[in-house]
Amino acid sequence: MKRGVPIALIWILAVTAGWLAFAVSPWWVAAAVPLLLVAAVGTHDLIQRRHAILRAYPILGHARFLMEELRPEIRQYFIESDTEDTPFPREVRDIIYERAKGTKGKGEEPFGTQRDVYAPCHEFLAHSLQAKFATDLAPRVRLGGPDCTQPYDIALLNVSAMSFGALSAQAIEALNTGAALGGFAHDTGEGGMSPYHLKPGGDLIWEIASAYFGCRDADGAFDPDAFAAKAATPAVKAISIKLSQGAKPGLGGVLPGPKVTEEIAVTRGVPVGQTVISPPTHSAFRTPVGLMEFIATLRRLSGGKPVGFKLCVGSRSEFLSICKAMLETGITPDFIIVDGAEGGTGAAPQEFEDFVGMPLTEGLILVHNALTGVGLRDRVRIGASGKVATGFDIVSRIIQGADFTMAARAMMFSVGCIQARKCHTNHCPTGVATQDPERARVLVVEDKSIRVRNFQQATVASAAQLVASMGIDRFDELTPRMLNRRIEGSRTATYAELYEWLSDGELLNHPRQSWRADWDRALADAFA
Repeated sequence: MKRGVPIALIWILAVTAGWLAFAVSPWWVAAAVPLLLVAAVGTHDLIQRRHAILRAYPILGHARFLMEELRPEIRQYFIESDTEDTPFPREVRDIIYERAKGTKGKGEEPFGTQRDVYAPCHEFLAHSLQAKFATDLAPRVRLGGPDCTQPYDIALLNVSAMSFGALSAQAIEALNTGAALGGFAHDTGEGGMSPYHLKPGGDLIWEIASAYFGCRDADGAFDPDAFAAKAATPAVKAISIKLSQGAKPGLGGVLPGPKVTEEIAVTRGVPVGQTVISPPTHSAFRTPVGLMEFIATLRRLSGGKPVGFKLCVGSRSEFLSICKAMLETGITPDFIIVDGAEGGTGAAPQEFEDFVGMPLTEGLILVHNALTGVGLRDRVRIGASGKVATGFDIVSRIIQGADFTMAARAMMFSVGCIQARKCHTNHCPTGVATQDPERARVLVVEDKSIRVRNFQQATVASAAQLVASMGIDRFDELTPRMLNRRIEGSRTATYAELYEWLSDGELLNHPRQSWRADWDRALADAFA
């Protein structure tokens, strides 16, 4: 173990100094005592199982925890590695870490506020003077339309798609163990099902992307027999077809060659050590009608399990083409996961991350409206993925059209990610996004899985209490008028005022002028 070598050397120096103090001069005690202390601390750091940073960087890692005790300004500038471009505000990251550790979310909050009280709130909920205590702290949503014979009741917050290969075996196992402990779902990501997805027994959403990892033939095409065999796995509760990803819409997944170990190669069915780049589009279908037929095929091959798809919305007419295909074929997905363009990844060109794809708010509202407008909203559940980290995020996304949510980055934080931005280098310091055995070993599954469960439970409970504080009993009672956004200065407006909301079947009868051109342009036999 490489990290044990420096500690062993310090022990040798300490013992040598102690012998010199006894045999040569007592003045050597001044060197022996500090060396013994340092060696003891380093040994403790290596064998303890709670802090990945200390396991990865014995002795030196204490500097990070020392800085955490100092002023927040110092922490912001010297600990956080991303002061310019952060996925979450610092206070949100604090909430994630504290809930994961079980130190936040129990009604014991410090005096004061972490948000700048002089900065106007951008969005806020309408609470009620008839507020109440939440009674259901773990509500669930049923996935399963009329053609689904094995419906699945999904939690309000679940682990979003992150593949084995992008994440270490330890990180995958910790996430799935946390899902098993907390009773929520774990999306496999496009990299297929590994032993670390299956060993803990957590519920899985098996993601099928354009490279068909885990169900591909020798030419990389979809293999129905391989799919059927793996879809029968009891842990697989739903199947998600990945059409596009928020952080890199229009591109397939990328796994650098150094991360493609023999184990990952077996899981994906690809050569060892070669960079894996998924095609940008599927070969199993080419049209919206083809997508619906593929959904029906996967549902049949899986024995009637819920089948849906994930996408980052590109244009309204393109999604309306999918809706027209639903109407033409009579086939509907059991769920649709809307991935916002603000989603993250460790492998994507910066231009795609910054400038391509529709943000989650607009995408969610569009998908909800389109399904409502064609009269199919009651048959399809909608998931939301993209910077979901707090109870407020869950509530606001449901108001905007979602039924449940998925989180990737927040779940990574709960297993120890400190956003060192080394994902693509295989040098992750906390063992989360690496295939280096020495680095991955610092992540202790038994500890981090508890943190995953803690974070999910506390966040969903927070969302439930927010809803109760609004004077209602259930999430399906939320309406757009309950979410406010500040427009400018002292002007605010509700989401009911800011956005159009279509009525049931409206597009089938008399589409309003603002939707008519896109509706006319949409074709069931082509992605418009």
